[in-house]
Amino acid sequence: MNPLDTIRIPIEGDLISFEHYFREAVRSRVPMLDRIMNYIIGRKGKQIRPMLVLLSAQMLGAINQRTFRAAALIELLHTATLVHDDVVDNSFLRRGFFSINALWKNKAAVLIGDYLLSKGLLLSLENGDFDLLTIVSKAVKELSEGELLQMEKSRGLNFVEDIYYEIINKKTASLLRAACGTGAQSVIQDSDKVAKLTLIGEKIGMAFQIKDDILDYGTTRIGKPTAQDIRDQKLTLPLIHVLHKATERDKKNIVKLIRAAAKDKSKVYPVIQYVKDCGGIHYAIEVMNRYRNEAIALLHQLPESASRDSFEQLIHYVVDREY
Repeated sequence: MNPLDTIRIPIEGDLISFEHYFREAVRSRVPMLDRIMNYIIGRKGKQIRPMLVLLSAQMLGAINQRTFRAAALIELLHTATLVHDDVVDNSFLRRGFFSINALWKNKAAVLIGDYLLSKGLLLSLENGDFDLLTIVSKAVKELSEGELLQMEKSRGLNFVEDIYYEIINKKTASLLRAACGTGAQSVIQDSDKVAKLTLIGEKIGMAFQIKDDILDYGTTRIGKPTAQDIRDQKLTLPLIHVLHKATERDKKNIVKLIRAAAKDKSKVYPVIQYVKDCGGIHYAIEVMNRYRNEAIALLHQLPESASRDSFEQLIHYVVDREY
C-alpha cells in the first residue's frame, strides 16, 4: 500500500470534498481556460500541502468551509508558482507530463499563473478570510524573495550554508509553513497553537527541500532529470558542504565542471561522485533528520489523536520518499 493512503485515512472524506471544492473554485466560462484547468487538476501531485492544511485543522478542531478555502488558497498559490517556474526555467515537463508552457506556450502559461493567483485573492476576499490571506500573502512575498536571492547567489557559485538555509526557508518552507498555519487558523483563534503549527510546517519544509537536494544526486526519477540542479548551477546542501571543506584546487576544479555541465551533461558525473566521496550526502541526511526530529518533538506537544498520528507519518514520508 502507498504510505500516503494510510496517512489520508483520518481525512479521506474531507480530502474528497476538498477536491470537489477546488474543481469548482477554478471553474471558468472561458473554454480554453477550463481545458487547461482540467489538465492541471487531472495531473495533481501527492497533495501534501492540502493534507497538511486538513490535518493541522483536524488536530485542533473540526474541519469546516474555512479549512477548505485555506487548502484551496494554498493549492492555488502552489500551482501558480509551478506554472510560472516552468516558464522561467524553460521546462517542458512537470511530474512526468508536459508542462503548461510546453502545450499552450509561455504567454498562456503566465496568464494561467496570474489567473490562479487572482482566484486565490478573490476566494479570500469574498469570504472575509483576511487572516488566511495575510498568511498566504507573506508566503508569496517570501517565495519571490527566495527565488531572486537564489538567482543572485548562484551566479557566483559561492554562497554559504546560512544563505542556503535562508533561500530554502523562503522558497520551500514558506508554503508548507503557510499550509499548517492556515489550517490551524481556520479552526481556532489561539495564536500560540497557530504559531506552533506554523513552526512545524517550516521545519517540514526545510526537511522537504533538503530531501529534494539529496534526490538530485541519485538515480530515482523525481519528475525532473537527475543532477538537473547541478546543471542549472543551483547550489544544494550536499555540494555546499563539500565545497566548504575542499582545497582551493579541488574547489576550482568542481566549479569548472559545474559551469561546463550546463552544456555537457557528462560533466555532472564527476561532481556527483566527488560529493558522495566527500560525505556531502551523509551530511545532508543528518541535517534533514534534525529538522524532521524537531518537527516531531513540537508535534508531540499537541494532544494525541488519529490526525496527529497521520501528521507524524506524513513528516516521516517527506524524508523517506523516493521521488
